[in-house]
Amino acid sequence: MNGPANVAGLRERERRAERIGAAVTALPDVAGLSAGPRAQVVTYRVGAPYTGVAVRDGEIEVGVVARRGRPLPQVADAVRGAVLPLADGLPVNVLIADIQDDASSGGSEGS
Repeated sequence: MNGPANVAGLRERERRAERIGAAVTALPDVAGLSAGPRAQVVTYRVGAPYTGVAVRDGEIEVGVVARRGRPLPQVADAVRGAVLPLADGLPVNVLIADIQDDASSGGSEGS
């Protein structure tokens, strides 16, 4: 499908990825977003892709760099909980791509 409806759909996908990214990076246990080890957790848009959130037709995938301390399953649950209200009923998969010490700086591949 081409034309204005397709463009509007792509823009909504971009906006959803950005809203999800903002919600996830506001979590205290998330140091940043990550495209993952194969750089596949991305949403394509005009310009550079939005890394760390992949809004797909059948799912949403979020890649994060977790802060050390909290058990990783709890971090993943917190991420999923932040994303579900924005997911429009789509399943949410969480990839913890890395762990950052509080003393460390960097380590995330933000957008």
